[in-house]
Amino acid sequence: MSAEGAENVIFVGKKSVMNYVLAVLLQFDVGNKTVILRARGKAISKAVDVAQIVKRRLLSNKVEITSCKIDTEDVGEPPRKVSTIEIVLESKE
Repeated sequence: MSAEGAENVIFVGKKSVMNYVLAVLLQFDVGNKTVILRARGKAISKAVDVAQIVKRRLLSNKVEITSCKIDTEDVGEPPRKVSTIEIVLESKE
């Protein structure tokens, strides 16, 4: 995964989907042109839900998904593979 500045990166985890949707909206509201959603394991589907809610329902003509990277990481001891996703949302304005 890319190592960009952490100010526009949202790590999706155990909270509700709408908490992450609000976090994305706040990032766009403060002037960020791109917001990165990152998730691992079971939270991947939640990250996809967040991206689709923002893109289709709330900011339908203002945001697009510019890239989606899928990868695996070694986690824990002994190492095991965990899937990861990184979704980049970019403002059209």
